[in-house]
Amino acid sequence: MNYTQAKQLLEKHGQLQILDYYDELTGEQQNILLSDIEKLDFSVLDNLRADNSKQLGSLSPADALSAKDIEGSREEYEKLGLAAIRSGKVAAVLLAGGQGTRLGSALPKGMYNIGVTRTLTIFEQQMNNIKEVTDKAGCMFHIFVMTSDINDAVTREYFAKSNYFGYDPSKIHFYEQKLAPTCSKEGKIYLDEKHKVSLSPNGNGGWYASLIEAGYGGMLKEEGIEWLNIYAVDNVLQRICDPVFVGATLKSGCACSAKVVKKVSPEERVGVLCKEDGLPAIVEYYEMPPELAAKRDPDGELTYRYGVILNYLFSVEVLNKIYKDKLPCHLAFKAIPHVENGVRVTPSEPCGYKFETLAVDIVRLMGTCLAFEVVREREFAPVKNKTGVDSVESARELLKLNGVKL
Repeated sequence: MNYTQAKQLLEKHGQLQILDYYDELTGEQQNILLSDIEKLDFSVLDNLRADNSKQLGSLSPADALSAKDIEGSREEYEKLGLAAIRSGKVAAVLLAGGQGTRLGSALPKGMYNIGVTRTLTIFEQQMNNIKEVTDKAGCMFHIFVMTSDINDAVTREYFAKSNYFGYDPSKIHFYEQKLAPTCSKEGKIYLDEKHKVSLSPNGNGGWYASLIEAGYGGMLKEEGIEWLNIYAVDNVLQRICDPVFVGATLKSGCACSAKVVKKVSPEERVGVLCKEDGLPAIVEYYEMPPELAAKRDPDGELTYRYGVILNYLFSVEVLNKIYKDKLPCHLAFKAIPHVENGVRVTPSEPCGYKFETLAVDIVRLMGTCLAFEVVREREFAPVKNKTGVDSVESARELLKLNGVKL
């Protein structure tokens, strides 16, 4: 794309401000900016004008396997799951596109050290969790690691330097999630630097589409992979490709399943797995009507009690049918570093929008979903903040409770 073409394209979309500093740039910088402009997805800006207010349908509690139900059939489920893993039907997808900014780190979030007397990164701890499964199964499964443009090279290098944590490197595959432009409240696309458009990972909802576009669709078919277990990088107690979880899902006949924990209170800030108009749905804590969030069964349990922990198992067959369906776009109002009056500023308050699709929205498209309850203290230790709730501090305490040496 040359300057004239870029100017015409930007003029068409009312975004000529992107070229404000073009004449100040070196030839190399101009080429970088023109390349960014050529790849821009302007359609995300339509979401600023769309009515994004969500009207909830008729809600009812999710069908669930309680922790007690699971314990009673653990042996049966584990046998089914191990057979599926050993036959190569199960693989994992790690959603690792984020940075450790909120933890005070400029590195990928997975590289954050949660150790105390030794170095133990989040990536390493999750790979240790995987080893428990592979040791039991007697084989390794494929792991797809979704990075982002901002952390891909560093993540790949870290895995290589760490000797892939003892895992077979031929079974670990990296790919990048897509990026979307950021913009001001007025819908003007930001510049991150005078020669670079401000881009941000477009959320984890595109994890499967990005995997296919990276060329891994053929591998899934050739390897006979029928199930993908996606999981978030920020939970250090994640149990990945858990054979009991896999086996229960297979027996249920559902197209997907979600690991859930019982909410500690109606106000807990987790999405709730339930049914909406008869279909599985995850209702975010800020969308759930307070009267429903507080509703209790006769035994005193919360009626809408199952909070998701971003650990899902999806049928590849069904994913192939629905992954091109348009997911709702979520607007995240954030403090976005950008160029203002020729100077790069780092706002302390939210100033503009990032555009994201979310994995939770795929669940509804799958048609059926099994809620699989896990014990919070054994499987849910999110690292979202440096201190306080869901923090490095709380995760360390839970790791120690589970016998992990820090």
